[in-house]
Amino acid sequence: MSTSTLPKEDAAPVEEPVLRKPSARKRLVPYWLLLPGIIWLLVFFALPLVYQASTSVQTGSLEQGFQVTWHFQTYWDAFTEYWPQLIRSLLYAGTATLLCLLLGYPLAYLIAFKAGRWRNLILVLVIAPFFTSFLIRTLAWKTILADDSVVVDVLNALHVLDVTSWLGWTEGERVLATPMAVVCGLTYNFLPFMILPLYTSLERIDGRLHEAAQDLYASPSTTFRKVTFPLSMPGVVSGTLLTFIPAAGDYVNAELLGSTDTKMIGNVIQSQFLRVLDYPTAAALSFILMAIVLVMVTVYIRKAGTEDLV
Repeated sequence: MSTSTLPKEDAAPVEEPVLRKPSARKRLVPYWLLLPGIIWLLVFFALPLVYQASTSVQTGSLEQGFQVTWHFQTYWDAFTEYWPQLIRSLLYAGTATLLCLLLGYPLAYLIAFKAGRWRNLILVLVIAPFFTSFLIRTLAWKTILADDSVVVDVLNALHVLDVTSWLGWTEGERVLATPMAVVCGLTYNFLPFMILPLYTSLERIDGRLHEAAQDLYASPSTTFRKVTFPLSMPGVVSGTLLTFIPAAGDYVNAELLGSTDTKMIGNVIQSQFLRVLDYPTAAALSFILMAIVLVMVTVYIRKAGTEDLV
C-alpha cells in the first residue's frame, strides 16, 4: 500500500517550533540603554525644576536668606504686576512664529521638491547661522536696522514704515528699538527651527501621490491643499512648537534690539534673578510662563491633528 493511501490519522504529527522566552538579562537591556538619558533628565531637568518650585514659595531676602513658607501669593503678585510683559512675549513669539512659517514653508518646499543637486548646499545655508554665536547674530541686526541703513531707506521708499508706524510697530522712520526690530530678530534667529522640520516632513511625501492627484485632474493648488499640506502637518506642528516655545521665553533680542517699552517676560525674569535679586518672583514668573505655554501647546496639538483636516 502506498503512503498516499494511508489514513490521515496515521500521518506523522507536525512539530510546532518552541518559542523561547528571552532571559532576564536580555529583557533588562532596553532599560540599561535608557538609564543614561533618565539620569540626565533627573539631574539637569527634574531637580532644577523642583528647586525652582521651592524657590517660588519662599520669602525673605538675599541678606537674611530665603525660607520656604509656602507663600503662593507671590504667583498672583507677579502675574498682576508683569502681565503686560507676559502678553507682549506671547504676541511677539506668535508673530515671529507666523512669519517663520510663511517664510520657511516655501523654502522647505523648494528644497524638498525643486532643489535637485543644489539641495545639500541650500540646507547648509539654512543651518549656516548656527556656525556663529546667537549673540553675534542678534548684534548684526543692530547694523541692519540702523537709522541710516539701506534696509530702512528701502522700507521708507516703499512706505512700509508708514503702515507699521500706524500699527504701533515702529516709530516714524525708526525701526531699531521698536517691536518690529524685536520680531525681526526673533524671526531670523528661529527660522532654521521652522525650516528643518518642514523639510523633513515634505521630503518624506511619496511623489506618486502628486502624480495620482494630477491623473485625477487636480490643479496644483488643489494638490497642495488636499495632499501636500495635510501630509506635511507633522512638520508644521514641530516647526511652530520649536519656534514659539523658545521665542516666548527669549530675552536677548528684546534686550539688544528693543527698548524699555518692548521688554519681554524673559527680560523681567533675568532682571529679577540677576539685578533685583528677588528669586521667588523670578521663579514664579518662570512657572507662570511655563504653565501658559504648556496649555497653549496642548490645545494647539489637539486642534492640529490630521483628523481635523480631512
